Amino acid sequence: MRHRSVTYSGRAGGRGQSRLHGPAAGDYGGGRDVAFDALADPTRRAVLDLLRAGTRPAGEIARAFPVSRPAISKHLRILRRAHLVEERKLGRHRFYHLNPEPLKAVDSWLEQYRQFWTASLENLKSFVEAEYEKELSRTNSSEQPGSDTAGGRKIQNRRADK
Repeated sequence: MRHRSVTYSGRAGGRGQSRLHGPAAGDYGGGRDVAFDALADPTRRAVLDLLRAGTRPAGEIARAFPVSRPAISKHLRILRRAHLVEERKLGRHRFYHLNPEPLKAVDSWLEQYRQFWTASLENLKSFVEAEYEKELSRTNSSEQPGSDTAGGRKIQNRRADK
């Protein structure tokens, strides 16, 4: 049996009952952290990729993966609790579709890193271009006709006196 990390937060109803938090209790928190937890698994990301094309029945989703149906059912339950997918029951069948709303929280968090890396890469580009221009100007000034240097080194004129 695997051990799970859980926390207890005191009394829930004043009658000596403890409240259990964590995955074992089915408490997946809220917001961005829940989405990140759900997106951490490659199978769940693949399920989301499959659902980008549109609504799919649970059986079709399960057939698309080499794992058991109960395993896919568990992945769908985690995605549902994270509100990344929505379930619609039609008779005995369950249909799932992508809910992009929670991904907006992830995207807004990532935006600050996009801005950081865009600025950093622009600074690097400017630096490299400036260094390149300096190198070009040094090379061009040292190789002009009439100049007594070549490649930044002084040329010694050796004349053969006859």
